[in-house]
Amino acid sequence: MKKLSLHGSAQEIGRVHGEQGKQEILQSMETYERLFHDFQGIDWKEVKERAKIHLRAIEIFDFSLLEEIQGIAEGSGLDFEDILALNARSEIALTGDAHNTFSDGCTGITTCSPLTADTLIGQNWDWKQEQEKSLLMLDIAREDKPNILMVTEGGIIGKTGFNENGVGVGLNALHSKKKTNGVPIHLGLRSILDAGSLHEAMANIQEGQMASAANFMIGYSEARHQGLAFHVEVSPFGIAITNNELSYGVHTNHFCSPEVEQNVIEGNELRYSDSEIRKRRAEQLVTQAVKDGKDINVEMFQEWLSDTFNSPNSINHFINERAPLHRRMQTVFSIIINLTEHAMYVADGMPIYEPYEKYSIEKVR
Repeated sequence: MKKLSLHGSAQEIGRVHGEQGKQEILQSMETYERLFHDFQGIDWKEVKERAKIHLRAIEIFDFSLLEEIQGIAEGSGLDFEDILALNARSEIALTGDAHNTFSDGCTGITTCSPLTADTLIGQNWDWKQEQEKSLLMLDIAREDKPNILMVTEGGIIGKTGFNENGVGVGLNALHSKKKTNGVPIHLGLRSILDAGSLHEAMANIQEGQMASAANFMIGYSEARHQGLAFHVEVSPFGIAITNNELSYGVHTNHFCSPEVEQNVIEGNELRYSDSEIRKRRAEQLVTQAVKDGKDINVEMFQEWLSDTFNSPNSINHFINERAPLHRRMQTVFSIIINLTEHAMYVADGMPIYEPYEKYSIEKVR
């Protein structure tokens, strides 16, 4: 996984991303151009047109996001609409008729006080194997916003990570029938990472600004025993916090809020054969650890995210060779973030095979 150190204005950050991450961006474009063509019957020209409908909402939400996207286009020599389309790929891929689309997935787990002194969020990202070659770790420093450490796909400016103020976010994809012309969810993720506080992070997503539905795994820590973490299903029609337990939560790739589901309509046809099983297995692992009095820490998260129960559709997800091509996915990377320590642990590949490497960010404000 290539690491890029980015600093300066939004456009400068984007330009270096485009220059140094061009191969990863091209990999993202190749993956999504093929998927959209093969399984939705649309070419890249149509994809770019669909992405443009979000421009006005993004401009109102945070114009600097468009400046960073423009910078990536300039640095990579690609069109602005190419990069915009990558950042709106979930709105194109994960909405509409489930039979003509495909869904990426993951298993996300959060813990906080009183169960754990540190606030922890962790997840596996299950998607197309070829996107292993698109991964970038972005170390972003700014003067006007918090510094960020994030893992993302080439060209996409918001995904999973945390900032120097102890705010972190992860993503569970949700497949819904309805969307709007609002802010793409990956830019919603970036708004969480740009937030200076938990209050600001929640304010950025609570008014239905998001164009489509997703689960945002949000955590925040000020010190040991001074943090919260929860799962927030976002949508164009409002949000819902879905974990009933204060000190831990689990989410996979189906709706847990009846209100959100009613508004956007569930589109995951594999809910009961995959997503529900992974969610219940993760809950089982957490509750068993609590019952056994085990110390729940980063190492325990690593064990949970390496779990192979019900393989290939396990928490550590393997490719199911019997599934249709568009449903074949695997764990591409695994990430655990200790928001209290301002550190994240990343396995570049399946956690059952790959070690976790530690990356830190200094708290300078």
